Amino acid sequence: QVQLVESGGGSVQAGGSLRLSCAASGVTYRGYCVGWFRQAPGKGREGVAAIDSAGSTTYADSVKGRFTISKDNAKNTLYLQMNSLKPEDTAMYYCAAHPGWYGGSWCLSRGSEYRYWGQGTQVTVSS
Repeated sequence: QVQLVESGGGSVQAGGSLRLSCAASGVTYRGYCVGWFRQAPGKGREGVAAIDSAGSTTYADSVKGRFTISKDNAKNTLYLQMNSLKPEDTAMYYCAAHPGWYGGSWCLSRGSEYRYWGQGTQVTVSS
């Protein structure tokens, strides 16, 4: 059984930092698209950052230069380092994984295709 478990969310002031983690069991991240997605109240889900099957990273324009996605294959853990947080980053953040060989654009934009999802962790940024 595959499980993705996020942690690290919380409340911070604008300009602060948070590090999200996503621990996987029942699956390894090798040969997978893995990504972070977020959904704010009243808005649709959007891709934030992704690592494609070859290990390349892709970011949404809104977070480039502020967020960094990484993964530790030995620990089966995905991370999202979020710096210079803004109130508009407030959302529920989800990690997701999908098996197969896809490029970065697909991994970031095709959240609806992902097979495995975590339960989400809330990030709240106050001004």
